[in-house]
Amino acid sequence: MLLNLDDFDAAARSRLPRALYGFAANGSERGASVLANARSFERWSFVPRTLVDVASVKQDTTLFGTPYASPFGIAPMGGCALFAHRADLALAQGAHASGIPFVLSAASSVPLEQVMEAAPGSWYQGYIPGDEARITALLARLRSAQVGVLVVTVDVPIASNRDRDRRLGFTIPLKPRLSLAVDGVLHPRWLCGTFARTLLADGIPRLPNFGGEAKGRPIIATPTAAARSDRDRFTWAHVAFIRRQWGGALLIKGVLSADDARLAREAGVDGLIVSNHGGRQLDGAAAPLDVLPEVLDAAGELPVCLDGGIRRGTDALKALALGARLVFVGRPMLYAASVGGQAGVEQAIGILQSEIKTSLALLGCNRIDELRPSHLRAS
Repeated sequence: MLLNLDDFDAAARSRLPRALYGFAANGSERGASVLANARSFERWSFVPRTLVDVASVKQDTTLFGTPYASPFGIAPMGGCALFAHRADLALAQGAHASGIPFVLSAASSVPLEQVMEAAPGSWYQGYIPGDEARITALLARLRSAQVGVLVVTVDVPIASNRDRDRRLGFTIPLKPRLSLAVDGVLHPRWLCGTFARTLLADGIPRLPNFGGEAKGRPIIATPTAAARSDRDRFTWAHVAFIRRQWGGALLIKGVLSADDARLAREAGVDGLIVSNHGGRQLDGAAAPLDVLPEVLDAAGELPVCLDGGIRRGTDALKALALGARLVFVGRPMLYAASVGGQAGVEQAIGILQSEIKTSLALLGCNRIDELRPSHLRAS
């Protein structure tokens, strides 16, 4: 029985090959930041107000002039095609049907043009190269596809240490191994419903959304030097270049520092996403919720969103009460797609929406914008 987002985690764990589930669930090195993200919410307790008429609770919100049904969205995630057939589309269409934002990862397998056609209003998240010509080509492609919101991820200048993935035989690029083959055979629902179905319908998944052209290398191919994107050369100067070229909304994802929030504001971005990449990059990086207040203070009027560790409606409300405009949910939505495709995604979204509605009423609030830091107490 799927009653909360953790239930999708358990269901996906039984359905997916061990190495594949580990790729999604694991963080880098010791996994300290993954644990920190979850524990950060435990350090805050609610202070509800009582005797308030809460017969008409609503959770809609607006960001960048677009109304959304709920104050959360689906975070960008790469490699989703390994978890469910055309998972990127399942996530995008599930979010679109539910009225929440979806952020398409550059490391996705369905061409962004198809995603935008199937789910208009989807956002795009890029790993941007430190090369102005390639940036220009990508921005032209995004404009042509009518992408309105560009999210630039800045916390992946180089790949992190994924010890646990390597022990499970899972590497990027994906390399066929006997252990992975055996693992797949032992999980027939995934083998038939995802692996075989994807190969028969689409062939080996590719990565068509990194640059200005929708070619994309197969996920099993070693990337060329050019395909590595020169992310280690990407700087604030390139952010300023993007701002001059890009007329849509521009967000920076991966900010944990108040100093970086000030630099982002000076660069003219439209918003920030406080994130430690789900604990998958620098192990020991601060939990987003822990640094949210200082980032908000430095960001001024910029809307600040949060990504990392959201598992219950109460988690979302704690971040929103501290001042986040929107929160993003990653792994649980991928697990939902792996278990039930688009229907699973919509079910997971509905569960979180129901939890938020219930908890808002119990806090004595009718709307998201009524949440205040005074609704919280440091535990």
